[in-house]
Amino acid sequence: MKKLIFAVCISVSTFSFAQDYSVPAASPRQKVEQQFSMSKITIDYGRPGVKGRKIFGELVPYGQVWRAGANSSTKITFGQSVNFGGKVVPAGTYGLFIIPSEKEWKVILNKDFQQWGSFTYDAKQDVVDVTVPVHQLEDKQEWFEITLDPTDENSANLVLKWDHLEAAVPLKPAKLDTVIKISDKLKEIKKIESDANKSKS
Repeated sequence: MKKLIFAVCISVSTFSFAQDYSVPAASPRQKVEQQFSMSKITIDYGRPGVKGRKIFGELVPYGQVWRAGANSSTKITFGQSVNFGGKVVPAGTYGLFIIPSEKEWKVILNKDFQQWGSFTYDAKQDVVDVTVPVHQLEDKQEWFEITLDPTDENSANLVLKWDHLEAAVPLKPAKLDTVIKISDKLKEIKKIESDANKSKS
């Protein structure tokens, strides 16, 4: 009986261990979520490594669509309508793709955000595309990375880095004047609430 109990305990312990751990992913998945203007932006993507390979122009061929990451396509969700590199995009979730060349990248938002890689990519599903210049990085970026770098409280750059290259797409609210007016009103309301709380104490 003791042996049976011991065996059950070992099995339960092993099962619990298996639930907490997994084989390391070759291209780990990352989810980036950040406040943007009056809402937020969320990005879900795979992060491939350089691993001694020649990336752009070879592993990622010039002139061909790339999934902007690894494995399933990169997804980007806007909580409000945005100005994406000069073009208005409604709030929602999109597939993010890139067509690279030596000096610039075409960054694409596509309606299909549930495909594997870019194997079934259909340009007819594109919502917008913007072409941005590519810059050389001083230090090598081993793992592909997408970040959101705020430039002020209502704008940011969507930054894409890998190997020795970097490109950025400027983001702003689609209706900046309206957002600023709403933001100012909300600040007024918060000040009124704060003053009211102070007078009670």
